[in-house]
Amino acid sequence: MKTRILASKVKEFANSYPVVTIVGPRQSGKTTLAKLTFPDYQYVNLEALNEREFAQTDPIAFLERFREKRVILDEVQRVPELLSQIQVMVDANKQNGHFILTGSHNFSLMRTISQSLAGRTALCTLFPFSSLEISDILATTLLNEMMWKGFYPKIHTSAVSAADEFAFYVSTYIERDVREIEHIKNLRAFSRFLRLTAGRTGCVLNIASLATDAGISPKQASDWLSILEASYIIRFLEPWHANVNKRLVKAPKLYFVDVGLACYLMGIFESTQLEVHPLRGEIFETMVVGEAFKQTLNVAAHQQLYYYRDSNKNEIDLVLQEGLNTRLIEIKSGATFSKDWVKTAMRLREQFGEKTSIEVVYGGDETQQRTDFKLTSWRDFIL
Repeated sequence: MKTRILASKVKEFANSYPVVTIVGPRQSGKTTLAKLTFPDYQYVNLEALNEREFAQTDPIAFLERFREKRVILDEVQRVPELLSQIQVMVDANKQNGHFILTGSHNFSLMRTISQSLAGRTALCTLFPFSSLEISDILATTLLNEMMWKGFYPKIHTSAVSAADEFAFYVSTYIERDVREIEHIKNLRAFSRFLRLTAGRTGCVLNIASLATDAGISPKQASDWLSILEASYIIRFLEPWHANVNKRLVKAPKLYFVDVGLACYLMGIFESTQLEVHPLRGEIFETMVVGEAFKQTLNVAAHQQLYYYRDSNKNEIDLVLQEGLNTRLIEIKSGATFSKDWVKTAMRLREQFGEKTSIEVVYGGDETQQRTDFKLTSWRDFIL
């Protein structure tokens, strides 16, 4: 069983808040994390019809069972009406770590939490495995295979085929989760949209172009992107917005949360296809940026992540800011270093302030600290 880095933060928050809410995509390991971190808690799965019916029809009596007990309520988005009653109970009991909640999509859940549990819950987001959590696997896995398989726990902890697992995942997601969102009527059109979106991972978002290719309106495309974001399929990287004397691109970049799922949706069914795939650079970038997101979320850090692009097409793939310190990170899928990789970052360095460092994360195996920048193997990337 792999140890999840987020577990220490979840424990810490349970000592300070009456409720800890763990959210993230399906199959990212939320239930396992909650059970292993709090083995003495009672566990209730709200996917179970009898428990869900009880919670929906009589939430007061349902929760009364746990007035003196600590409990994990799994998939709480299935019964959002419980949250207002949880508020009443924790306000009365004033017991930290009373409830551990998990949820797989936040389209309505987060709105309900902000209304009912503001100031009462810590919020943790669990994505699939980070490279730090499966460093033993990374050490013996080739880059193309890692990108193709992605980081969902089940693919690395059981003998399942990555392609089969993604097929089941997509089918379940579209046929179940999306049906719960009322205004999606045409699931076939949404499925096509999902695959087209995968082909744009690692790219600046152009809603008009995406809508045209999908045969839908820009508003429909925007709504569907919101659904993908709310269910943790995609995530956006915002552009650098500091006051620099250049005209900057304002649209975010779009990334799939899991690079393996993106590959599957693009029709990449073998890792060998990635060797010559025209989007190999964007796929590699998706993996590295996803790693940055995961490492930040796993320690509940307040580190800000951006990308930079100006009207002259100067671009930095990833800008990390923490206080006065700024890291400019270029992401290159090649295995052999080229001095052209750092030209833009070296030229723009002064715009980001004195405490600015440069790093290149690349598809090679050797990490080197050079005079003006750091060259980092994809296996060694740590924020």
